[in-house]
Amino acid sequence: MTDTLSKRLARLKAHPEVLSHSLRGIEKEGLRVDRTGQLSARPHPQALGSALTHPRITTDYSESLLELITGTHNRVDSLIAEINEIQRVVSITLRDELMWNHSMPAHLPAEKDIPIAWYGTSNTGMIKHVYRRGLAERYGKTMQCIAGLHYNFSFDESLWDMLDRSEASPQDRRSAGYIALIRNFTRYSWLLMYLFGASPALSRDFLRGNTGNLLELDAETMFLPYATSLRMSDLGYQNKAQSGLKPCYNDLNTFLERIYDAVTTPWPAYEKLGTHRNGEWIQLNTNTLQIENEFYSSIRPKRTTGPCERPITALADRGVQYIEVRCLDIDPTESTGISAQTAKFVDAFLLFCALQDSPDFSDSGFCPESAANFSLVVKQGREPGLMLRQQGKDIRLEDWANKLLDGISACSAVLADNLKDTSYVLALDMQREKIRDPNLTPSAKVLRTLQSEKISFHDYALQMSARHAELLRQTGLTASEATLAESQAKTSILEQKRLESSDTESFDDYVERFHLALKAPAMSKN
Repeated sequence: MTDTLSKRLARLKAHPEVLSHSLRGIEKEGLRVDRTGQLSARPHPQALGSALTHPRITTDYSESLLELITGTHNRVDSLIAEINEIQRVVSITLRDELMWNHSMPAHLPAEKDIPIAWYGTSNTGMIKHVYRRGLAERYGKTMQCIAGLHYNFSFDESLWDMLDRSEASPQDRRSAGYIALIRNFTRYSWLLMYLFGASPALSRDFLRGNTGNLLELDAETMFLPYATSLRMSDLGYQNKAQSGLKPCYNDLNTFLERIYDAVTTPWPAYEKLGTHRNGEWIQLNTNTLQIENEFYSSIRPKRTTGPCERPITALADRGVQYIEVRCLDIDPTESTGISAQTAKFVDAFLLFCALQDSPDFSDSGFCPESAANFSLVVKQGREPGLMLRQQGKDIRLEDWANKLLDGISACSAVLADNLKDTSYVLALDMQREKIRDPNLTPSAKVLRTLQSEKISFHDYALQMSARHAELLRQTGLTASEATLAESQAKTSILEQKRLESSDTESFDDYVERFHLALKAPAMSKN
């Protein structure tokens, strides 16, 4: 444990209220499927409300790809309770369908038959729909059906004043603190993939004939023997437009400048497509990124936005508000997609990333060494004797992991003490066991089940999803939960209708105004 980490942890011990004000939230995705595991071709169920305006239940890329969104919580246990409640609402409502509880998709129809999410005829809804049309043109629909679990986290404002940062204003200290956290997350996130990756196998159909270097487990299933998270690998899929986009994590302004360039600079292949086909919109523009959210990364700096406000503008004006962790696989053994123990370890991991020394990246704010480590672990993380690179030198994954866990353990202890929750320490101990024995990792357990039971990935994921759905239905809803679910569904439908009836400008004009709302960030001083 470094001197910096020790000193900062000592300050936190003296101010227990700081960590009690941290907030976390979950966004969980999952495909709607029928009882055989085939992708649902039905519209988003009206009983779940409007996907455009419902505060907790929406859709992501596809009309069949649900996204469940919790509020923010200052304790993990209440967070898990809410995502469980939303899951129960969905399971009871779907009746003869299931929410697929795995990151890798169920059996998908032909590309043309995967339905793009529809949000109604309002300008707000249409811009979301056209953006997804653009994703289909650029990346294909199949890849957009991969699901994940996003973990949103923020620290109390006072934390950043305890870290001896030199920035003049509280906003700048906060933003610099989160960017420093992101640098460390980039360095160490391979550890999360080893510990929690749960997608070492997938259905052959998903690959559309492009099996790459994957091996055959059975006639329907492809895998890699030491993989942890094929979801986070390239799967033989590359996007040339984004491959050259290297964000700078040394300071917020430079990061925003590079994203701004990407959302304002045309990409030749997209220019050839144009924005219209047969008189209809097919993408919002022909730039490298249509909008900021098109940038795929394992973590993002975030800030809530106002009506028609762009994320870049919000971040530039008001700074980073929270971070979004995007690399977590859905845990197929948990109906919520994540256990409380996992969430508590992620809390400690993020605290460690915030408190640990975080030197700037020398390579223009991007670290190719870290990217290479991440890529290696998602494909080969459980390989005996696997070597990673740390500051230009080889190091065994096991040795580096144990060193990191020593520091994260100290953070877990402070969280346990400040929050009066000893399970933070237990969550850390569970991860040490996985380093000692790779067979205890989720990815190893999934493969062992597939092999020992001689079951395909598809059938395994379908059985687990059906089991979770049945248990959730049997648990049911309390009277107050049922009342809230009904109220939110009805209110969201009325709100969508209000938006559709109140539009006063054409969609073309709305898109133009949306693009004009983008402001260039201040030029970096670096």
